[in-house]
Amino acid sequence: MRLNSFLVPFSPDQKIISKRLTFICLLFFLPFFLTISACDNNDAKPYEPQFSSVPLQVKTTYLFGIHPLHNPKRLFDVFQPLMDYLEENIPNTQFKLEASRNYAAYDKKLYAKKFHFSLPNPYQTINAVDKGYRVFAKMGDDDNFRGIILVRKDSNITQVSDLKGKAISYPAPTALAATMMPQQFIQDHGVNVMDELDNRYVGSQESSIMNVFLGDTYAASTWPPPWRALSKERPELAEQLEIKWQTKPLPNNGLVVRPDVPEDVFNQVKRLLVNLHTTSEGKKILKPMELSKFEVATDRTYQPVRDFVANFSQTVRPLK
Repeated sequence: MRLNSFLVPFSPDQKIISKRLTFICLLFFLPFFLTISACDNNDAKPYEPQFSSVPLQVKTTYLFGIHPLHNPKRLFDVFQPLMDYLEENIPNTQFKLEASRNYAAYDKKLYAKKFHFSLPNPYQTINAVDKGYRVFAKMGDDDNFRGIILVRKDSNITQVSDLKGKAISYPAPTALAATMMPQQFIQDHGVNVMDELDNRYVGSQESSIMNVFLGDTYAASTWPPPWRALSKERPELAEQLEIKWQTKPLPNNGLVVRPDVPEDVFNQVKRLLVNLHTTSEGKKILKPMELSKFEVATDRTYQPVRDFVANFSQTVRPLK
């Protein structure tokens, strides 16, 4: 009997079933063979987690509030480079600049101790001290911290008494150099500020200047740095306006720190600020501020301001 007599050919359906069974077997046994192959590989290493030798550095944020020396946009243009400089030179810190839309908004945040560091005007400085802040430095150039009164060159105002019955623009009631000092000057020259003037508080230094330029007021009260900065940008202001009067100076704007700021961070901020004028980078930062330097100061530095405020409250108008 021949062998091929026992070989019965598969039908087409049987061939399909056979192929399917082969495919299923491969799917079932392939992981098993791969596992054996992996186990036989002596070079394979078990997974081990990797740890960095450098610890994660968490930055602490310090809020730095600047009183409304300028409108918020200009304030950021002028002071943001100083925040960047502090961050670059003090490890693991972030300094966030906070502007305020007006003096009232700034005062509310300052007196609620929202800021870690702040640059208030001298009147706000003595109030901040009374709220628990500590003075550690100030802006230099005290000769700049004086009030100036601007009028149009084509006006008929020649003496202080000519302001009687006229509208005068100011940034805010608590702006020391730009409001309170000029009002004291006017009062001392025989004009009753509260009864004989139309006092208009317009929110910012730039607004005060623009009010007299546009003819909305007869005079504008401000102080030298914003006047110089704005008149450089808009030469027509210097062409049509003039400084008619200026007051005597007082100590310039202060720098204060909240008592819970770590001493090492505080010392570094103080060192960097009072030495800012000694480097070329620092001088570039100071230039837009119309400032030559920051200098060391204490609470006692502002005693002349306390004396001025006491007299102002008695002779011009009461302060809250």
